Amino acid sequence: MFLPLPSIKCELILFCPFVIINLLLCGVCSSRPLSSASKHSQSQNHCFSSSLILFSYFHLIKTNPLPLLTLFCYRDSFRASLIHNSFQMEKASSPEASPKPHHKKSFVTTLMEAATLRSPSFKEDTYFISHLKSSEKKSLQELKDKLTASLGPDGQCTMWGIPLLSGDEKADVILLKFLRARDFKVSDSFHMLEKCLAWRKEFKADSVAEEELGLEELEGVVAYMHGYDREGHPVCYNAYGVFRDKDMCERMFGDEEKLSKFLRWRVQVMERGINLLHFKPGGINSIIQVTDLKDMPKRDLRVVSNQILSLFQDNYPEMVARKIFINVPWYFSVLYSMFSPFLTQRTKSKFVISRQGYAAETLYKFIRPEDVPVQYGGLSRTNDSQNGPPKPASEFTVKGGEKVNIQIEGIEGGATITWDLVVGGWDLEYSAEFVPNAEGSYTIAVEKVRKLSPWEEAIHNSFTSREAGKMILSVDNTASRRKKVAAYRYIVRKSCLD
Repeated sequence: MFLPLPSIKCELILFCPFVIINLLLCGVCSSRPLSSASKHSQSQNHCFSSSLILFSYFHLIKTNPLPLLTLFCYRDSFRASLIHNSFQMEKASSPEASPKPHHKKSFVTTLMEAATLRSPSFKEDTYFISHLKSSEKKSLQELKDKLTASLGPDGQCTMWGIPLLSGDEKADVILLKFLRARDFKVSDSFHMLEKCLAWRKEFKADSVAEEELGLEELEGVVAYMHGYDREGHPVCYNAYGVFRDKDMCERMFGDEEKLSKFLRWRVQVMERGINLLHFKPGGINSIIQVTDLKDMPKRDLRVVSNQILSLFQDNYPEMVARKIFINVPWYFSVLYSMFSPFLTQRTKSKFVISRQGYAAETLYKFIRPEDVPVQYGGLSRTNDSQNGPPKPASEFTVKGGEKVNIQIEGIEGGATITWDLVVGGWDLEYSAEFVPNAEGSYTIAVEKVRKLSPWEEAIHNSFTSREAGKMILSVDNTASRRKKVAAYRYIVRKSCLD
């Protein structure tokens, strides 16, 4: 957040317009009367705070644009809320009691705590016509009428294989997404829909999902659909740490042709996710986006991130039910905490911010462990889907200072047991042993006690017993005070000789 000395003068000059704009918003420079000197002072303080937020955003977006540009997608909500919050102070005219003294916290501590506050969970639209307000039903019909007038009596247009003028409930779901994106303003929604239809025709978006673009090295690494959340939404993972490699950046978007190909590939991933949706009232009509900010390059993605965000904002309205950021650096948490008061409740409810080291703990709240990729503390590996639906896992927590023993009993002689085990953020000791039922038999140390580092993936192992007994998997968290989420699953196959 601290600026290098040679750039301070230039930055401060650019800071002045933010102050003037906020003075106008708060009424300090306007003709709107203020009721008291205290209110005048309050307004000045608010305007200066808002200016600092905008100024900090201006500086940080130059150094690391990609995570910050996500907030740019919600600029309309920010602008409207900023004006609303600025004038809201003028309504408070009654004096308030002086607050009781309290212990002061550092500025960064306060902001980090604010970033962890949770908004009520986002409630996705049901898209049932009966659930709409009368004004919303009217807007839907007006949008249909404008689209019919634009295309003519025999005109037809489709989106994701659905005719928009068929009167089908699937068409209504799509049209309602455009209306919702523009607050049910029919003219704005129609303009957005027209531009989207023109873009899809020019981009040939209907066929991009089946194209071979020759970017296999990005599959399953940069952006990919993987599993579903607990409610059935398809999940799209995004990770851009690979672009810290300058050679990779050059290969992917070193010139206009390469950049266009990369953008087409990224749209392809999105289209494949959209094809998994129901477009049905009461069904699954949006996806989940998980964005990993670990090792995010600072400047190399400026152009491509701008274009991706612009494409998605303009052409995929209301397609994301929740946006989960994991491995978030401290400055993004701080920036989000400063911006969140200016975002609408609907927008904030879509965001989930998780700092580094808490990816599994965050993802488990929305996605079952067997569907979370192993690199994020889950049990799902790339080739698991070839063996059918994933076997459900059992979830548990390991408290700080606690040792947990998982006993798997009833293993017959000659049987093979295969297990998966993971603890979010590991940093504890793990071991596995087989204990025979027969008296006098020796316990077998299948896996000796070893310390697992925070970044290790899930344990996957198997053991064939010669005699009946039980398997004991141990996780020892006695050296830590942190409570950790965990999951395991197993399967026992009897001997083929039985």
